[in-house]
Amino acid sequence: MSATPSAAPLISEDYRALQAEMHKNPDYGVASVQRAPLVSQLARQLKAAEILDYGAGKGRLAEELTKHLGPSVAVRAYDPAIPAIAAPPAPCRLVACIDVLEHIEPDHIDAVLDDLRRVTIGVGLYTIATGPAAKKMPDGRNAHLIQQGAEWWMPKLFARFKVKSFADEGETLVVLVTRKP
Repeated sequence: MSATPSAAPLISEDYRALQAEMHKNPDYGVASVQRAPLVSQLARQLKAAEILDYGAGKGRLAEELTKHLGPSVAVRAYDPAIPAIAAPPAPCRLVACIDVLEHIEPDHIDAVLDDLRRVTIGVGLYTIATGPAAKKMPDGRNAHLIQQGAEWWMPKLFARFKVKSFADEGETLVVLVTRKP
């Protein structure tokens, strides 16, 4: 697969505006903090010098990873809804996509998964909430636009990645993937 970004849009302009509004709430986008120890452990095991936080939002995962790993591991942030970090990211050997995929517009999920495949040249750690969020969008929709279980997500992931491990934690899937040869 090419190292250039996908031509398919990853987010609509209307949804980008809704996400910008949601990110004004200081309590929106906090789930990644809880996963920082797991991402840190994986970074240490892989001796990663760099991590791509795909769907970084406010950058809370990077803040936590710096506490766990110190400055020796660079954390690059990408989020198409945040203008300062919306440029298509370069591929990375360790990609963390923490509680992001359930927020993707359903008609853009395949393009986003294809882009994740493009940037994940080593290992990807993806967590996906499967049920409703506590928060609502400004337009009244649940913040989790995709509320699907493993039977819906796993075929999409298997089509793009080699799944190394998978855990269904009830309301969250935790998936470790590598790029298919």
